Amino acid sequence: MNIENYIESQYRELIASGQVNPEFADLYATIEHQKLREILTGLHHNYVSLFRTMNERLPTNENGAHFWADPSRQLINSIEITIGLYNSLKNTKYAFEIDDYYFNLIKKCRDFLSSSGGSLLPANMLKIDLYYTMPIFKSASTISVNNTTNGFTFSLKLIGGGSYANVYKYKDTFYNKTFVLKRAKKELSEKEILRFKREFEEMNEFSSPYILEVYCYNEGQNEYVMEYMDFTLDEYISRNNASMYYSQRKSIGQQILKAFEYIHSKGRLHRDISPKNILLKQYDDVMVVKIADFGLVKIPDSSLTTVNTEFKGYFNDPSLILDGFDTYNALHETYALTRIMYYVLTGKTNTGNISNSKLQGFVQKGLNPDKSKRFQNVNEVVQEFRNL
Repeated sequence: MNIENYIESQYRELIASGQVNPEFADLYATIEHQKLREILTGLHHNYVSLFRTMNERLPTNENGAHFWADPSRQLINSIEITIGLYNSLKNTKYAFEIDDYYFNLIKKCRDFLSSSGGSLLPANMLKIDLYYTMPIFKSASTISVNNTTNGFTFSLKLIGGGSYANVYKYKDTFYNKTFVLKRAKKELSEKEILRFKREFEEMNEFSSPYILEVYCYNEGQNEYVMEYMDFTLDEYISRNNASMYYSQRKSIGQQILKAFEYIHSKGRLHRDISPKNILLKQYDDVMVVKIADFGLVKIPDSSLTTVNTEFKGYFNDPSLILDGFDTYNALHETYALTRIMYYVLTGKTNTGNISNSKLQGFVQKGLNPDKSKRFQNVNEVVQEFRNL
């Protein structure tokens, strides 16, 4: 879909129906796209006007009440445009969020509104709160931050995402630093939200220079702020593989292993080890490694670790496909770490035809199909890695 053309088509539909009204334009001044800004302003006006009319019939008793045909059709049209825009602009730079109260209200109205003959308002429906000074819509590419006594709004830039969340970066002008925001997607189930929040809680409890630092969790938006890193491991090696010294590779590998020594000392298993979840920050005098993405972390006796957790990633032990991801243990973690160490030292993922005998022995032990012959814990990986 051509996003610009889609926004234009929705804008023209509102213009044709005379529904673009500038009354609430000041609430949407931060929306950069002019016509999207006018659309959201017009939709806000429509909702306030139509729900004000609906309030004349509210609250309802146990029998409900009749809502007139014309405003029913107008409200259906506004809801269709809103939901269409919301879904079509997801994961684009024009993505926006809908206030939770209005989002639930819109979904409720969609269930009972009728395009002909008027609509039956549900029984025991309360009067609707009308937003005169608060926006119904908010750009997904902004974050509001309260620093000391002042509030600031910063533009977000989408830098990544997955099935659970989108990841943005922004420049905080108060601290003059770049931060990262990880925001859960709206459609997550309650259990998925709990897993997302648990990821923050786990990272927040860690205290290690090799674990990505997180700062605060926003319950209302289900999002949290964390430190900004310069590269993922795969980005850094892809860009610098030909020029990296062996000593640099060993330093990166040793930091990764220190991180996992610490993680395992806390009784945790990461379970999603990959070059995308290992981050690097370049300082003037040193390259620092930090581990991120603890969404699949395994905690003893946790009800959020299930049989149906998806096996994913080239670096994971393929035996998990048959054994089930719920069987994941330290031997699977040392398997993945062996692959990561090989990747760090060589820039390669294919472990065939290794000419260095010490490295070949290290890889064969770490990836041995017989789990009893593998590295039994991270400490064993560390000892063998030092000898390479």
